[in-house]
Amino acid sequence: MRRRLDELLAAGGVATDPARSPRPDEPDPQRARPAGSGSPDNAPIGGRTGDDAQGSIEQAKDAALRLLAVRARSRAELVQRLSAKGYPREVTEQVLDRLAEVGLIDDADFARQWVRQRHGFSGKGRRALEQELRRKGVSQEDSAAALDTVTTDDEYERATELVRRKLRSLPAGLDREKAIRRLVGMLARRGYGHSVAFAVVKSEYESAGSGDEDAPLD
Repeated sequence: MRRRLDELLAAGGVATDPARSPRPDEPDPQRARPAGSGSPDNAPIGGRTGDDAQGSIEQAKDAALRLLAVRARSRAELVQRLSAKGYPREVTEQVLDRLAEVGLIDDADFARQWVRQRHGFSGKGRRALEQELRRKGVSQEDSAAALDTVTTDDEYERATELVRRKLRSLPAGLDREKAIRRLVGMLARRGYGHSVAFAVVKSEYESAGSGDEDAPLD
């Protein structure tokens, strides 16, 4: 897989899955490419030319690919991680521009993947997902487009699953108000709005036969 990623970089092809994992033990064919071979990676970087600049670019590229092998990442995440490793900003930007050209970095696609996985597998609501994407440096535009893929019905359905699971683990004889506060609080911590959380808890608590359905919940 590592050879496939490097072939894409060398040929200018487009990767179909930025989260696919390369094998770190396979050789990097770009390491054998001599300086001055015509690749744009050989342009002077930060005042350095030739082997020094090329070596720094190759090292930064390898570091970025290792990070992407673990999971898909936003561009801002990669900038932060490469900066922490000591790579100059101009080297980082050139490497990330090249990875973006071949489809290995795509914030819009990253945001869609993140929302789908975190909502589907971790049960996160839109509010929590929006905060997570902001912390990862995803633009408001890309974030909004990804969040639009989660509808109100999607949130209601996922919140219902979470409440049903939580209901099974509540202590027997737990006071009704405490049970409701725990359930609503659990959904709020996962990023669900009050209206969705309250509606789901009310419906599921009553459906489970836990208490007097005619008693007010607020």
